[in-house]
Amino acid sequence: QVQLVESGGGLVQAGGSLSLSCAASGRAFSSYSMGWFRQAPGKEREFVARISRSGGDTYYSDSVKGRFTISRDNAKNTVYLRMNSLKPEDTAVYYCAASPLIFAGTREVNFEAWGQGTQVTVAS
Repeated sequence: QVQLVESGGGLVQAGGSLSLSCAASGRAFSSYSMGWFRQAPGKEREFVARISRSGGDTYYSDSVKGRFTISRDNAKNTVYLRMNSLKPEDTAVYYCAASPLIFAGTREVNFEAWGQGTQVTVAS
C-alpha cells in the first residue's frame, strides 16, 4: 500500500492562493488514481478533486471548479492541488488519498490510502 504525506497548508487571506503537495511512497505511485478531500469544522469530509493515473483526466467538485487545479508528477511521486481565489468557506483540513481503481469516482470508500491532512485557513 502507498503511504501519503501532505504539506503546504497554512493561513491565507481571502482571494489569495495556496499550493498543497502530497508525497507518496511505497507501491508504484503511477498505479493509483489520486484525490483530494477536505473536512471543515463540524462537517463531513467531502470530495474536492481527482486525477487519473496518467494525469490526463481530472474532475472537480462544483464548489472548487475553476479555482482549484489538481496535477501530478509521477516521476516525483507527488500530487498537487493549486488553490486560487480562496474563500473563507474553503477553510478545512485537506487530505490526499489514493485509489487503485481506474475510475475512482468521488466516494471515500474507493480510496484505500489517506494522508494525515494539512490545515488550510482562509481569513476574511
